[in-house]
Amino acid sequence: MHLSGAAAVALAGAATLLFVLLVWALRSRRGVARRLATIAARLESGPVADGRGGIEGGLERLEHGVAEAVARLHDASMAERRLAGTLDQVSEGIVVADEDGVVVYRNSRAAEFVDARHGEALAESSVSDLLDTALGGEQRSQTLDLFGPPRRTLIVTALPLDDGARTVGAAALVVDVSERRRLEAVRRDFVANISHELKTPVGALGLLAETLLAEGDRGVAKRLAERMNIEAIRVGRIIDDLLDLSRIEAEEAPLREPVPVHLVLAEAAERVRHLAEHRQIAVDVGDVQRRLSVLGDRRQLVSAVHNLLENAVKYSDDGSKVQVRARSNGRWVEIGVRDHGIGIPSRDLERIFERFYRVDRARARETGGTGLGLAIVRHVATNHGGEVRVESREGAGSTFTLRLPAGPGAVLLTNAEAG
Repeated sequence: MHLSGAAAVALAGAATLLFVLLVWALRSRRGVARRLATIAARLESGPVADGRGGIEGGLERLEHGVAEAVARLHDASMAERRLAGTLDQVSEGIVVADEDGVVVYRNSRAAEFVDARHGEALAESSVSDLLDTALGGEQRSQTLDLFGPPRRTLIVTALPLDDGARTVGAAALVVDVSERRRLEAVRRDFVANISHELKTPVGALGLLAETLLAEGDRGVAKRLAERMNIEAIRVGRIIDDLLDLSRIEAEEAPLREPVPVHLVLAEAAERVRHLAEHRQIAVDVGDVQRRLSVLGDRRQLVSAVHNLLENAVKYSDDGSKVQVRARSNGRWVEIGVRDHGIGIPSRDLERIFERFYRVDRARARETGGTGLGLAIVRHVATNHGGEVRVESREGAGSTFTLRLPAGPGAVLLTNAEAG
């Protein structure tokens, strides 16, 4: 198995540091032992040629030799501690064994696998097996899929350590690639989904245009033109949402200024008013204290709340109600959007904030959703140092909560006051 570039670089760097640590420690300790053995031999030999023999000369040489040995041992120990402290800060697990297969070092991340239960116990077993292989002079890797929860993927790699003449030990590196795998899956899904989302309306536009060219009935031609307009609007919305998401992702540190919450809610509700009226859905925005504000970029905040409202309206039953509430504990402001629609199955709750992920694809095609709205909400929350949460029960509606840092002078609102 071949490692990725990042994993290979991390392994090479860690292995080099560990090799220096192991060889230095062994050589230092062996050097001290040899030095003390030499001193002992000289003490046993009696008088020496320099004229300072006997007990006095022996004690002097012993004192000097011991001081030198202690200094060398201290320097080696200090270097080991500094290096060990550094390796404890890395996110990968690192294990070092000596030439006899005895583990002589394990950083804090690797220590988590010792006496672990369930899936993580497999990591410790893999480390042990691969270290044995590495002591035989062979470098090997193994991929472990731990089903959790949470689901994780680990790559365990072990390689031999030598001093140029023989193998003096082995090192193992445990890399958690779960997030990397998830991002790769999101990227693949994004490319596939955007291709599909654009191909469908563009293909429809081509077919409608071809049919329109051959159509002589003015009534039919009008309906075809109207359909073409709907598909063109759909393409435009996908592109607008992509541009909006790209801009929000690029603004990792948006302008932070106090933004009145009631103005954000009012503007977001106005944007969704036409859709709500068409579905005969009431958007109930509770009374919000005028002093209540959040720190952030007004355009991003309005975009996030608008997407939550649009999502709630689209997945609500005709004639129902969507409620919007805001409350604060003085430090955080929580904006909640509640609908009484179809709800979200528990299996989908972890993925609904991914780009283009839809719980009900048939309903999404009917309502014209792009699948990017909740991804935009998540990025806005992250950019502002906040978070977005969802509580839902299938068939009983959903509540999305956008949690953001409160602005200066924020008031404390109870649940009753928040509506």
